[in-house]
Amino acid sequence: MEKSLKVGLFYGSETGNTKEYAFVIKDLLSSTILEMDKDPVDMAAFDVEDLLEYDMLIFGSPTWNIGELQSDIGEVFDEFDSIDLAGKLVAIYGFGDHEGYPDTYQDAIGILGRKLRERGAKLIGFSETSGHHFEESLGIEEGKFMGLALDNDNQAELSDERLRLWTKQLISEVAVLHPPQKISS
Repeated sequence: MEKSLKVGLFYGSETGNTKEYAFVIKDLLSSTILEMDKDPVDMAAFDVEDLLEYDMLIFGSPTWNIGELQSDIGEVFDEFDSIDLAGKLVAIYGFGDHEGYPDTYQDAIGILGRKLRERGAKLIGFSETSGHHFEESLGIEEGKFMGLALDNDNQAELSDERLRLWTKQLISEVAVLHPPQKISS
């Protein structure tokens, strides 16, 4: 039997997109080395200490208003300072509106990613900026989004394929960083 990483998925959602995609991600990762044994958790009802039980964390957050974190994540954001995430792998996906908010598109990915890295986490799952039309973003690092950028307001027809490719990318990145170990049963 192969030993896999324990993965937790946490999301904040205002309109339901981020929640919906959390469950799609769980389904896409089933029967892989990133299979989750628990349902995604709404960050409106969780304790940051819960993050410590996982080897890998996936966060979902829309960029809300003008470059802000979604409200539930914003409420617990400062509590991340109380935990050490050293050794944890973290992937982030986010929703934004590149036409309505081109100067703050996907800022939540960057705000969250930098905070989690500051706490010791290793970020994975960076994605290409091509195909997205925006002026500025705190979610960009070294020419890539610090996670998966989705825009269901203007590019809903691209979201499912972007998500499918991103989950495959996560599986590949994790396989390189943490090859499955054989354990005796």
